[in-house]
Amino acid sequence: MSEETLQDADYPSLAKRLEEHPDYRVLRRLPIRDAYALPDGKVLKKGLVLDTECTGLSHDKDEVIELAMVVFEYDPDTGKVYRIVEAFGALEEPSFLIPPESTAIHGITDEMVSGHKIDDAEVARIVSDVAIIIAHNAGYDRPMVEKRFPFFCDLPWLCSLKEIDWAGEGFASGKLEFLAQQSGFFYDAHRAEMDCRAVLELLQKTAKDGDPFLKRLLMRMDATDIRFWALNAPFDQKDLLKERGYRWHAENPKAWHITVSKETAREESNWLYERVYNSKPATIRIDVLNSLTRYTDRVAKTQSYQIKPESS
Repeated sequence: MSEETLQDADYPSLAKRLEEHPDYRVLRRLPIRDAYALPDGKVLKKGLVLDTECTGLSHDKDEVIELAMVVFEYDPDTGKVYRIVEAFGALEEPSFLIPPESTAIHGITDEMVSGHKIDDAEVARIVSDVAIIIAHNAGYDRPMVEKRFPFFCDLPWLCSLKEIDWAGEGFASGKLEFLAQQSGFFYDAHRAEMDCRAVLELLQKTAKDGDPFLKRLLMRMDATDIRFWALNAPFDQKDLLKERGYRWHAENPKAWHITVSKETAREESNWLYERVYNSKPATIRIDVLNSLTRYTDRVAKTQSYQIKPESS
């Protein structure tokens, strides 16, 4: 095919022909959408997809240097997204130079953020009437955002990375770029607004049960999780705990911990009793978490709990 012919080519038709061949897959650039559907009389709520870029990974030491938010209308019963209401993006100069290793990931330089500050009042206005905040890694984004904008503490958060069973849906990874590529699109990753739009695009894809992934995520709104703290667990059980998915917390309390659903809490308690504490009664700590406290150090309720045989 000559260069002149390529310039005049009908690329959508060529892409469709490639897709029909078993040896090829086609990735399409993520479009900048104004809407997925138009209002049809349903009672809609507003949701917000949020993403940050920061100076590093530490919740204590690092700072937000870019905040992006995409506000959208959705049907809480079906998970269907309607109009994109608003998109916001802003840079902020941190109190120290951006480490080169961070710039290498997100491409934001000291020159780009110099003199910039995110407008707190504008951010507060945007989130004032949203029903949910969604982030693809809320365990990272939520503490960073709440440290910079405390009013986010009063809002329910959902995590599209942790609260959708991507493995059960046939995906080998929950990383956003991988999910996007497996879902047939690509985008300019590691810039906050495009990450937000990619999350929203992904949440409108269809799960195995025929519903959009957003509906699956919304089912977690009222869910309760239990965080187990394996207090005073024997040192020689650390590898077993780590293999189970427990993580070490080096501050008070110094203990291994894991978060599970309320429905599987009894199973986890029994496992601790039998495998970690060698079938001996032990006192642990449990935290009750919900969408207002999940992915933070805050808890809805905390208490000491003695694990013992289920029949006791």
